[in-house]
Amino acid sequence: MNLQVGKSNGRRYLAIVQGYRDPVTKKVRHKTVKSLGYLDELAKEYPDPIAHFKSVVETMNKKAVLEKQPVAISLDPEETLTESQANRKNIGYAALSKLYHELGLNTFFYNNSRSFKSEFNTNSIMKLLVFSRVLAPASKKKTYEEKDRYFENTEFSLDDVYRCLTQVVTFKDGLKLHLHRQMKNKFGRSTDLVYYDVTNYYFETDRQDEMKRKGVSKEHRPDPIVQMGLLMDTKGIPVSYDLFPGNTNDCETLMPILDKVKKDYEIGRTIVVADKGVNTADNIAFILARGDGYVYSQTVRGANKELKDYVLDESGYRQIGDDYKIKSRLYPREIAVSNVKGGRSKVRIDEKQVVFYSADYDRKAKADREPVLLKALDLVNSPSRYNKATSYGAAKYVKNLVFDPDTGESMTTKQKPVFDEKKLREEEKFDGYYAIVTSEWKKSDEEIIEIYRGLWRIEEAFKVTKSDLEARPVYLSRQDHIQAHFLICFVALVIARLLALCLGNKYSIPRIVESLNKSSGSRLEENWYVFDHADEVTKAITETLGVDLSRKYLKLGDIKKILGATKKT
Repeated sequence: MNLQVGKSNGRRYLAIVQGYRDPVTKKVRHKTVKSLGYLDELAKEYPDPIAHFKSVVETMNKKAVLEKQPVAISLDPEETLTESQANRKNIGYAALSKLYHELGLNTFFYNNSRSFKSEFNTNSIMKLLVFSRVLAPASKKKTYEEKDRYFENTEFSLDDVYRCLTQVVTFKDGLKLHLHRQMKNKFGRSTDLVYYDVTNYYFETDRQDEMKRKGVSKEHRPDPIVQMGLLMDTKGIPVSYDLFPGNTNDCETLMPILDKVKKDYEIGRTIVVADKGVNTADNIAFILARGDGYVYSQTVRGANKELKDYVLDESGYRQIGDDYKIKSRLYPREIAVSNVKGGRSKVRIDEKQVVFYSADYDRKAKADREPVLLKALDLVNSPSRYNKATSYGAAKYVKNLVFDPDTGESMTTKQKPVFDEKKLREEEKFDGYYAIVTSEWKKSDEEIIEIYRGLWRIEEAFKVTKSDLEARPVYLSRQDHIQAHFLICFVALVIARLLALCLGNKYSIPRIVESLNKSSGSRLEENWYVFDHADEVTKAITETLGVDLSRKYLKLGDIKKILGATKKT
């Protein structure tokens, strides 16, 4: 509130008014709280009416703050909504803003964008893109159109957004390194143990280029894809990533990423945990040559006869309960490693092999196979209903099945398709068995298994990026924009996983995102907003991060104070 000195009919008058910003015109408007009268009349009662009522207003403001007195708001029942009016706004993103600034991203973007001398604010655009990638993932155009859902500066154009994408790619590696250092210094990141996995993302186009290539899609789609290799720490926070052409084999992605991270991130000895897709002789030799270690899954059904016999041999197993057994051995073996002449050289390594059986895994394997077997039986009876793509997974259980190499359609041959019973029985023998190979022979069997089980976090991260952050399908076509898209997804994933960690990993990312999205409010009048959602997640954020999401009524000034507090590190 403040004192207003106006003029009416040639006479000066005083009034106590309250100012607020009109959300449509963006201009300051005033509401009269109390009319005091004409100045000449008031001068008969007070020696200096202006000074007196300024003091009164100051007292009223202090009292309102201290006593939190009820506020009277005037509502016009005839007022209508305007199309351009962003009446519903989100405050839940304040939790993301807190971590965004804790990670020093605002400073990073400010420092690295200065040399471009752009007319737009890089940090403002990146905040919009990162926060929206977590809370409301959509195309860049759609994100821009909904920018007013936040209480942020959005004085930039859609063209500025695309220019920003081109800009941030130039310092992509620096941004990943910055995030790693911040995680290490502020959140105690350890990289003694890192998890690695590969996935791919498809594009809504048939056109291929040097990055968008057709390859082995994890989702069995015919579209061009891009491969992503991702490193993650033991807390489930991404360390780094890189993109590869879609036709790159999984096993070829580890060395480039690990080599760069070891060199640039000042990381000591590391144990790499990964699945069988990167378990190759070259990757093992690369890791061991640098003094690092590995924990890899090892295919059992596709293993050599010696390992298969060891797995099925009951001797040596330790029975743990009724449904679980485990054994291990130190096993010297020769691996064929690529050499500088383009050939292969044999290298002897000593590794530990850990094998275990789980009745739960056994039941799961049979349950997972059941629909495939039903499909295989239908394929035997009606092969013309399937082609090479639609018979995926089931075709291996059918003998005498031939597909046209050009069209992929099934072909009629002299021999009718028959169900391969022998193939099924051979696979069933290994249901429930799992094998892990590792350089860490001093660690116990249980420690090795526990380390490997941590790989589920990176699998969950890929699920989050694909489902919750909607990283795919990718609609962008320019290489720099594609690179920027995945960089934004990476930053968003770091912040989302860090928020889950700060909340004690009690809530899944989808649950957190749902809660933050519901933490929205509608404007009443005179810059007052009413918020209508609270749950255990918002309560935990308020208590843990100090971001107050508990208030039902907030004035725009108070909202800005809450958001401003998230920017102080």
